[in-house]
Amino acid sequence: MSDNRLLERITVDARVLGGKPTVRGHRLAVEHLMGMMLTGDTVHDVLAAYPWLELADLHACLIYTGRSVAGERVYPFSLHGIEHETAAGHLDPAKRH
Repeated sequence: MSDNRLLERITVDARVLGGKPTVRGHRLAVEHLMGMMLTGDTVHDVLAAYPWLELADLHACLIYTGRSVAGERVYPFSLHGIEHETAAGHLDPAKRH
């Protein structure tokens, strides 16, 4: 299945979870599934937790997430040479020269 076809599984509806991207209109956010996998849940664990979920849905979430961050730019900078910006765009006072 093509990436564009898989992405049709990701839906955004202002009436569902405040407009967060979800899987096929269910009240299951892409960010929740990605969070599960980031904290160590396997694909099998995720599919077992949501019996209606399909492997293609997880592929769609990965494609969506990848495309969402693909255009992101981080511009590190220094204020008076003592603070650095983190990847999230916040100043990290712990990283002082």
